[in-house]
Amino acid sequence: MYDMFIVILTCIATAIFSLILTPLVRKFALKIRAVDEPGERRVNLKEVPTLGGLAIYISFFFSLFFLLPIPFWQVMPIFLGATVVLLTGVIDDLIELTPKMKMVGITLAALIIYFVADIRLDSITLPFIGIWTIGVFSLPVTVIWILAITNAVNLIDGLDGLATGVSMIALTTMGIIGYFFLTVENAVVSIMIFVLVAALAGFLPYNFFPARIFLGDTGALFLGFMIAVMSLQGLKNATLITLIIPVVILGIPITDTVYAMIRRYLNKKPISSADKMHLHHQMMALGLTHRQTVLAIYCLAAIFSVIALMYPVSTLWGSVFLTIGSLFGLELFVESIGLVGKDSKPFLNRIRKFAKNLNKKE
Repeated sequence: MYDMFIVILTCIATAIFSLILTPLVRKFALKIRAVDEPGERRVNLKEVPTLGGLAIYISFFFSLFFLLPIPFWQVMPIFLGATVVLLTGVIDDLIELTPKMKMVGITLAALIIYFVADIRLDSITLPFIGIWTIGVFSLPVTVIWILAITNAVNLIDGLDGLATGVSMIALTTMGIIGYFFLTVENAVVSIMIFVLVAALAGFLPYNFFPARIFLGDTGALFLGFMIAVMSLQGLKNATLITLIIPVVILGIPITDTVYAMIRRYLNKKPISSADKMHLHHQMMALGLTHRQTVLAIYCLAAIFSVIALMYPVSTLWGSVFLTIGSLFGLELFVESIGLVGKDSKPFLNRIRKFAKNLNKKE
């Protein structure tokens, strides 16, 4: 087991390194013109450098390789997969890849995780049934999981500090559950998670509104990929509950992605097409400011995290009722803000009035 004092010092060092490195990455992005220009689909009013994920990536892996006594063989396959995703994001930030080309890069990284890192979903223990071995479906399920989570995090990266903060909340929750409720092997994964949170903590001051640097696809894809991989590490021989927990933790990006797909299907548009009806767009349409919207979504992410923390200490039937209640509340919220494109005037008017009062106080 790792000395907690060393882990804490490593996290502090990682945060400081990220804090120092981020301005250097910002200058580099400006020099090579990796910038996000204002546009119809953008909320920024001036150009902002991207590639922010580089600072997080370098800080995180530097700490894993040189500051923590984690075996090289345990880190290297994850490093290889993450590097493929990062390079995919860098290329996209520079020349804008098509969705299919990005999927190719993420899929390649997922295959590295499956075959080289041996991180996969093999079986599920179902209540009253027993162990269900996935068998030949293990590969497609693992790849789809990584693709889905990676793209979900990428989709919510629409406001300053949004994806960074939501990822920090999700990762912290995963780390706590893994360290206190699961196995010793998961405790090691939890330490890696906390180091990644530290790297994000050093980056967030530059990324929060008004942002001086964006994650870019470089950072959003990298974060989504790492969250997907680290959640998978806790799902070997998973039970139904341990399978539900990471889905609940990632409730915000998953909800936004699922309803974006439903919305585009109903509007007869390609699933990969872009629109301005994501969760953050809808909340800003209610009258919330940029900063208020980000903070409100942080609160929503924290609510999902609290719910996820209840699962390890709940009985089976407690978990069932918790899931049903959460789904019911989520559906009411989604319909209220019009995430599928439908309006609910009475609720929206109350929210707008509340937002106006907040703006007057500011």
